[in-house]
Amino acid sequence: MREVSGVYVMRVASMLTGMHPQTLRRYERVGLVRPSRSNMLRLYSDEDVARLKMIKHLVDEVGLNLAGVELALTMYDSILDMKRELAAAEIDGELGQRLTDLLDEMLETLGVEQ
Repeated sequence: MREVSGVYVMRVASMLTGMHPQTLRRYERVGLVRPSRSNMLRLYSDEDVARLKMIKHLVDEVGLNLAGVELALTMYDSILDMKRELAAAEIDGELGQRLTDLLDEMLETLGVEQ
């Protein structure tokens, strides 16, 4: 089970992201976001809200359709995995810094707030 920080009901997540609740339901239905549930309530974590903001950026500002967003989110998850592995490998020096910078540039391209 994932560790959750900040838990928001749909109405609050909708306000935080500037998205209509129906849009949040649609994104869940197509698998772009997976809020946890408590009884019948969808509960959005800080991570879910950040992901929704990235989706909004990719749709509204970059102009991607949902298939493009899905590809971008897959890339985003892979970049985060690479960053974790790079940190665990403790690569020092110019190479480690260059790799970190490249991964950060990729995240910036996706519209991720760092």
